[in-house]
Amino acid sequence: MFFALLSNPELAPKRAVLNDLNRDLVTVYETVRDEVDALVAALAELSEAYLEASEDQRSEFYYAQRSLRFADPVALAARFIFLNKTCFNGLYRVNRRGEFNVPHGRYKSPRILDEQGLRDASEALRNVEITCSDFGEALAAPQAGDFVYLDPPFEPLSKTSSFTGYTQGSFGRDEQQRLKWAIDDLTERGVRVMLSNSAQDYILGLYTADRGPFAAKPGRAGTRYRWETTLSRRAINSRGDRRGAINELIALNYPEDEERRALESSRRK
Repeated sequence: MFFALLSNPELAPKRAVLNDLNRDLVTVYETVRDEVDALVAALAELSEAYLEASEDQRSEFYYAQRSLRFADPVALAARFIFLNKTCFNGLYRVNRRGEFNVPHGRYKSPRILDEQGLRDASEALRNVEITCSDFGEALAAPQAGDFVYLDPPFEPLSKTSSFTGYTQGSFGRDEQQRLKWAIDDLTERGVRVMLSNSAQDYILGLYTADRGPFAAKPGRAGTRYRWETTLSRRAINSRGDRRGAINELIALNYPEDEERRALESSRRK
């Protein structure tokens, strides 16, 4: 979302804050912003070593890298990107100890180093504040007139599709409920909010008509949100024939006509 907005001069934010609870991911973004030359060099070494190896050697190299732990941010970021490019389906998942545990992907020619892409991202992130905190802490800062986009771990569509291993903790229904209340607070403060989540009954109940059992805080009126669905492609499945587009919920706390007026105003400027 941030890079898409930044690529459009009419929509590019004057100031941006990016927040995530995954400390390793935040370190990657900080390293791309602040030390892109060193990161490119580190990835070049990993790419050469991996791509010149045999298939068996590649697997050994992957699992050796997966087992490493780094304090140096450049080494950590290079490892993170390497694993993302060479693991199964680009999936990110950790166990209860916070250890990355996705198996090797066995791709023929993965693009481990995208130097131009990294340099473009570094330029885009130059004046961006990057933080690592719980969403409750992060959402205390926005003020009236600000825009907040939220992309939490999605509510599973079924018991077998459950996936909450993005961080060492989990993001279950208690967190989904707490996030909804935080969005209610943002709405009362005049902050424009857009949320992505799965179009699952529980999430629909929270955001679309106050029909969920815990849609509002006790003693407080609930908030109804405008909502849309969009098709989003999913590639995480061991069987290729079960991958495809699914409905994704987009919840918004501002009316469609306000969205049009804001866009038209930005174009006039």
